[in-house]
Amino acid sequence: MTQLIIGRKAPAFTLPASNGETVKLAQFIGQNVVLYFYPRDMTPTCTQQACDMRDFNSQFEQNNTVVLGISTDPVKSHLRFKDKHELPFLLLSDEQHKVCEKYGVWQLKKLYGREYMGLVRSTFLIDAKGKLVRQWPKVKVKGHADEVLGEVKELYSKQQKRQKTQKE
Repeated sequence: MTQLIIGRKAPAFTLPASNGETVKLAQFIGQNVVLYFYPRDMTPTCTQQACDMRDFNSQFEQNNTVVLGISTDPVKSHLRFKDKHELPFLLLSDEQHKVCEKYGVWQLKKLYGREYMGLVRSTFLIDAKGKLVRQWPKVKVKGHADEVLGEVKELYSKQQKRQKTQKE
């Protein structure tokens, strides 16, 4: 499993997005990024997670932060999911799970005694310079979006103070 280090540059990626474009992590330099990985579109827990992120999206934006969701579902599935739940952020398709592997979320899982490789629900906070600030492995959905928002607000506050100090 890949081990990411807080304070180091987050792994770069380029993936097809639900808006029909190809998205690169690098295009968000200057903004913080909440990058959340989820197993499947339209499943109850993934839907709850996406809707929680949706409900906080305006607050993320107020704190100079963009939300990106990644799963191994195809773009076509993301479009249905996004439209059905009015998700205001991009969903990225990692069908070959290469980005999932870079972030260490493609792991051996067990269900009813059966072992298989799959995506483990995880979230990463990346700062405006592209560095990893925080990671949440094996996320439990209840209260998670609120916790992430708290970290985003704290990060943005520190960034604002730093900018103010540099101007003085």
